[in-house]
Amino acid sequence: MAASMLESSALSSFCESIAIMLSAGIQTDEAVHMLGENMGATTLKRSCDEVYAGLIAGKPLAQSMKDAGSFPRYAVDMVATGEASGRLENVLRSLAVYYDEENRLFERIRSNISYPAALLCIMSVILAFTVAVILPVFIEVFESLSGSMTAGSFSSVNASLLIGWIALAIVLACTIIALVGAIASRTASGHNFVIGAFQKLPLTSRAMYQLAVSRFASVMATYTASGVDADTTMKNALEMVDHPKLKAKLQAAYSSMIDLDNAKSLAQALGDNNVLEPVYARMLKIGTQSGSTDEVLDSLSSTFFDDAIVQIDRAIDSMEPALAAFLTIAVGATLISVMLPLIGIMSSIG
Repeated sequence: MAASMLESSALSSFCESIAIMLSAGIQTDEAVHMLGENMGATTLKRSCDEVYAGLIAGKPLAQSMKDAGSFPRYAVDMVATGEASGRLENVLRSLAVYYDEENRLFERIRSNISYPAALLCIMSVILAFTVAVILPVFIEVFESLSGSMTAGSFSSVNASLLIGWIALAIVLACTIIALVGAIASRTASGHNFVIGAFQKLPLTSRAMYQLAVSRFASVMATYTASGVDADTTMKNALEMVDHPKLKAKLQAAYSSMIDLDNAKSLAQALGDNNVLEPVYARMLKIGTQSGSTDEVLDSLSSTFFDDAIVQIDRAIDSMEPALAAFLTIAVGATLISVMLPLIGIMSSIG
């Protein structure tokens, strides 16, 4: 078994390279062997070797990828679908595009998290030094001046301590979150953590839903193009969906498709259960009537994918001003926690 999961960039390279060699007439086992032959001691090299070992043992590509343990479930399931439908090359090319875009997104996430994480670490040290070292010095000065201190001076001390500790606690919490995000975004296994977080965040939850619908439509298109009936296609595609909200809707849609008393078509079931918006459901209905269901599903998959990428890009772009505002407030809180005792000392001396 491979030591770790492949990164998105490596997955994209693997899928694109194998697709190109398949289109040139090279057999799958030879293509995998050629891909890993000239690589150094990398995770992709080890994965190619393990996949090649499975292929020469007579296993299909999907099973060999699964046994290697370094490929995500979605990639394995899609390759299995491509092998079953005779569209392996097309599936590999679509996976290459998908993981290339995913790699680009995670690169942006890394760049947008790592720098603020470093700044938050520095801010945490400064605040900790202020609260633990500087403020106690002011307290000692206040105690030495206790005979001449007013109630306002005591209030200044208490306020500075309160602001300092609150600012430190908030910055430390944000620092931990940023560090966890930065570390997770740099590992393939951490991608699931980030994706799970994106599914729950208000700014990205819709984009992740669109991305899940895009995956579903791509699987449906692959099965439909191979001549599989709609009910079987829906059942097989449903097993590959891991988005909780979408899976619940698809299960309801599938139940309405196999209802013996009032069975619905694929387009009608997806539209009635709000899997697809009405305009897209009508497009699918027209495609079904014209015999181009797979083409419409492919088009919808691309549309949903592009829309999800745009939404995620927009959410990432909005992170920068939000983090800048937070750091500005943290700096302001630090200055206030230092200045208030000085004001108190001046008022006591005066």
